[in-house]
Amino acid sequence: MPLTVGAADLLGFAAATTEVHGVPPEDARLLADTLVTAELWGHPSHGMLRLPWYLDRIESGATASVAAPQVVSDNGAVLVVDGRDGLGQVLTDRAVTHGVERARRHGISAVAVRDSGHFGTAAYFTRKAAEQGCVAILITNASPAMAPWGGREKRVGTNPWSIAAPGGRYGTVVMDIANTAVARGKIYHAKERGQPIPEGWAADADGVPTTDPRRAIEGLILPMAGHKGYAISFMFDVLAGVLTGSAFGGAVVGPYQPAGKSGVGHLLICVDIRAMADPAEFEQRMEALVEGTKATPAAPGVSEVLVPGEPETRTAERLRVEGITVVDDTWHSLTRIAAATGTPLPRPFPSVEELPS
Repeated sequence: MPLTVGAADLLGFAAATTEVHGVPPEDARLLADTLVTAELWGHPSHGMLRLPWYLDRIESGATASVAAPQVVSDNGAVLVVDGRDGLGQVLTDRAVTHGVERARRHGISAVAVRDSGHFGTAAYFTRKAAEQGCVAILITNASPAMAPWGGREKRVGTNPWSIAAPGGRYGTVVMDIANTAVARGKIYHAKERGQPIPEGWAADADGVPTTDPRRAIEGLILPMAGHKGYAISFMFDVLAGVLTGSAFGGAVVGPYQPAGKSGVGHLLICVDIRAMADPAEFEQRMEALVEGTKATPAAPGVSEVLVPGEPETRTAERLRVEGITVVDDTWHSLTRIAAATGTPLPRPFPSVEELPS
């Protein structure tokens, strides 16, 4: 039976167990926060189910517990960093710091990170840059998940990307998508819940469409928008893999594999709004865009039109009060981590049966 846990308790547990694996406290809390934030946004596919993946990779030595990136080249507005197999979240957070600072100096910046690991949700990082007055674009490559258009073997990653911008009184407007019909993590989440996946998400190892998440994990995730999704993913591997000097194509190793050099590459581009427009005027124009979009008459069965990032913001507000639902398989994984690290499990909210009458 799924359990409900408070966000702060989950964050404390994830941070504590990560520290036990030799990760510095600040970095451990960052990793934990990315996982819990994904849960709060309503994306458990990128939440606590991934904690054992990251810890297993640290334990095997595939991921360095202490990030020690090295600068490969520094041309002012363009910085290339070798992540040296550090946690993707830690390396990308540092890339945001560098990217914003350099955008303020040069108007625009590009930070390339090679030999990193999976960083979770891209929007976590582009939001940070947007909150500091930038429009940010973040691209990453990933381990093979889809077949090239017309092929039958997976050779291309989901290669997600995010764009975020300040939205004035509407907060941050942000997009975060994979180039497949669905993020791979959602298939893993369906497997943990023991539920079928919708038609059109995936095919089995023989290329036959399937609704079985286990067969989908062994097979292929289908591209979004047919050949267009494949083409976007391919070109993002050019930007995040080939251009950054990182692994690409079939050489990238996913976070769900406990061993093997990940070799993930990221490319972060930040544009300082002040270099292109008056910030106050930009804010007004963004508000006008949001208002004009939300004023669109809703289709039958739809209560209102939302802009990118708005569903996550609303879900987070609700779940901070209601708590986060943890499915059985994920809870069992957390139980194993608790036993192995000597860390107390977070206390679930009382069930209806446990509440006093």
